Amino acid sequence: MTDTIPYGQLMHRAMRGLMRELLQEISTLGELPGDHHFFITFDTNHPGVDIAPWLRERYPDEMTVVMQHWFDNLVVLEDRFSVTLNFGDQPEPLVIPFLAIKTFVDPSVEFGLRFDGEDDLDDMDDDIPESPMVVIEEDDIEDIVEEPKGDAEVVSLDAFRKPS
Repeated sequence: MTDTIPYGQLMHRAMRGLMRELLQEISTLGELPGDHHFFITFDTNHPGVDIAPWLRERYPDEMTVVMQHWFDNLVVLEDRFSVTLNFGDQPEPLVIPFLAIKTFVDPSVEFGLRFDGEDDLDDMDDDIPESPMVVIEEDDIEDIVEEPKGDAEVVSLDAFRKPS
């Protein structure tokens, strides 16, 4: 156990859970609602990534796929998802572990996630950089934390102790 709370790692876990839940809903619907579409960039060398050899040759390090109008066989598991996408009129199945994903973007609503660094979710002692995914706008800070009203007052706990 470390002396600090691994907020970055916990955030990455939560955001991957968000992606998993979202893809499960899309799998149930069978299509993306409205103008939604996803750009998913992943590490093609990550263990568990399964793509056609010609795709691996063309994208030896990372690949960005688009889920929009046509996709098939979307299956979402706890640690990965599989989907068939069309590459130049050639349907190809892909298996992508959630840990292989580098970015997940839905430009129709200006939503995006970026996963920096290596994060092993089974080992909470790793030093993971703070996640860049959460940005609190200055105007929103007032809603979260009220500014102190007046001077702070120090209260001694001795005033609340029972006499012995």
